[in-house]
Amino acid sequence: MAHARISRYLPPDIDPTKAAIAYGCRALPKLNEELQSGDLLTRQKALVALCDLMHDPEYVYEAINIGCLESLKALLKDDDNLVRIKTTEVLYIMATHNIGRVGFLKHDIIEALSLRLSDHQVLCREKLHQAYKHLAQLPEGAQGIVKSGLIPSLVRKLQKEEEHIQEIILDTLALCLQEDATEALDSEAVPCFKEKLFSDNPQIRSKAAGALIAISIPLDGKRQVWKNDVIPILVKLLSDPEEEVKANAAGALMHAMVTTEGKYAALDADATEPLLELLSTFSTTKLCLNATKALTMLAEAPEGRKLLLPRVPIFRFFLEHKNEAIRRAAEVAIKVIEWKP
Repeated sequence: MAHARISRYLPPDIDPTKAAIAYGCRALPKLNEELQSGDLLTRQKALVALCDLMHDPEYVYEAINIGCLESLKALLKDDDNLVRIKTTEVLYIMATHNIGRVGFLKHDIIEALSLRLSDHQVLCREKLHQAYKHLAQLPEGAQGIVKSGLIPSLVRKLQKEEEHIQEIILDTLALCLQEDATEALDSEAVPCFKEKLFSDNPQIRSKAAGALIAISIPLDGKRQVWKNDVIPILVKLLSDPEEEVKANAAGALMHAMVTTEGKYAALDADATEPLLELLSTFSTTKLCLNATKALTMLAEAPEGRKLLLPRVPIFRFFLEHKNEAIRRAAEVAIKVIEWKP
């Protein structure tokens, strides 16, 4: 005869670290209530469950509408390490969705996250910087970070953070500086980026050169790159073993050489030959385009034009390139090099 017995073991698919999710439309309201619970374990489990749900943009939309962002802002001040780590993780996942980024701007999440910039938990800092990076991918988000006055803090953190976090900060800064580089220029960002060009980590070298591209958009940025002797370092990076480092170094040179001082600093550093060498190798579209435009800037100086006149056939070769942008860049380069007063 069979007996009804209840096993004392949990079913294999139940995660004891995660809160049980209510059915249907009650799921998120219940988790939001648990986020505000006075019981530590309840808050922790709710956050773990929320991390899973926030991968779905529909849940992100609902979570914002029912006030989860306000609950998460409060949890950023929690004394428990795990709570803060999982809170920043939830916010990072939400920031991967456009609806989440828009919600961040409406609910002042930028300022709330900034409270954790010096958190002693590395994971906490890493997730918040990932959230900023994704937020900055939205032009309004990058503007929001700039307007919040965070740029000087991010520049300072770049000098102290773990290497993998430095990479994230450089990505964020590059996006923000395209919107407004004023605060970064006032915060000695150029010397900081210059230092990162010497890093043993190729990702940091590449991203630092990328940040220099962004900060060189305004005239003051171009001047600071020249005054801080960054141009000779960028020329050396044109021979870097990493393709992306070379491409970004050529891009930074292209911007810096718009000024007369920048052109002559590059000529003094013998930038012509390494740039031409990049064209002679079958490089990526980005590298080829940046190198061509950088050489065009050099050709605007009489000395640069003289050096490049014998090399015009190299540029003519690119007139048949399959990429239209490279063809146009080659046409412009030839016109500038062959120009006669």
